[in-house]
Amino acid sequence: MWKREMIRRHKLGLAVLALATTVAAGTVFAQQRAISIATGGTGGVYYPLGGGLANVLSKTLPGIQATAEVTGGSVDNLKLINAGRSEVAFSMVDAALDAYKGQDKFKGTEVPVRTLMVLYPNQMHVVTIEGMGIEKMADLKGKRVSTGSGGSATEVMAFRVIEAAGLDKDKDLKRERLGVAESVNALKDHKIDAFFWVGGLPTSAVTDLGATPGVKLKLIDHADLAAKMNAKYGDLYAGSTIKSGTYPGQTTDNKNTVVWNILVANAKMSDQDAYNIVKTIFDKKADLVAVHGEAKNFTLENQVKSYSPIPWHPGAVKYMTEHGVKM
Repeated sequence: MWKREMIRRHKLGLAVLALATTVAAGTVFAQQRAISIATGGTGGVYYPLGGGLANVLSKTLPGIQATAEVTGGSVDNLKLINAGRSEVAFSMVDAALDAYKGQDKFKGTEVPVRTLMVLYPNQMHVVTIEGMGIEKMADLKGKRVSTGSGGSATEVMAFRVIEAAGLDKDKDLKRERLGVAESVNALKDHKIDAFFWVGGLPTSAVTDLGATPGVKLKLIDHADLAAKMNAKYGDLYAGSTIKSGTYPGQTTDNKNTVVWNILVANAKMSDQDAYNIVKTIFDKKADLVAVHGEAKNFTLENQVKSYSPIPWHPGAVKYMTEHGVKM
């Protein structure tokens, strides 16, 4: 009788211990907060950098599980931020400004977007190959051209470049809406004649195109259009150069236009979360550079308000101010 009572108590003790362990594990699990990072297509730079960012945030910030999401690009990302479906997003400044003001693709909807930090300059590529009869922007007239996937900032900037070149995007082009990887494949198959892509250097999909046997990559100059774009849309763009040799088969410098990329969040993000995210990026910069070389541009010197006219998140301002940045 006594032994049976001891066995019963022992089993009861084990059951209580198991329950306590389950509750504790459930509490830990419940404390894990998911952070969605809206990036871009797999052939660009946002996605690998977003994956690297998700990795360092998950490893560094207790209770955080971050994930990089494949998206259509800046416009989609800003809509995800507005809907509360992503906490952090990559964006070009021009698209973010449209979202903040509620204009163009965001007409009637002002997105409460805030800058976390300035990232790196995005280079507008106007890409074709030998044999398509395209030497300058005017030669795009009548051609089959991809202006970027729907929901991308490539499309936003491409339309502005086309307009500044004196072309009508609807009447003068046979327009497709493809992401950079799809554009490369379509150009290889001669289904399109050229495409627009705005991204960091080098972009893997464009590298793949240049390395394709029997293909001669050509980048079309358009730096002279920056002034016209700024006259209409504000001081967002600048002339730049993609140096020869950046891509396989690229034998001359390409005079192009650039716009800055920024990391953004919703104004509702807590100051502490914003501070921790920015701090982690700077603390773990070497890990991000190992993912993609554009992370070298993640510097305190680039945290300049003129590079991002979108209001800065107070948590980000706190970090920058502590590190000598005048905001």
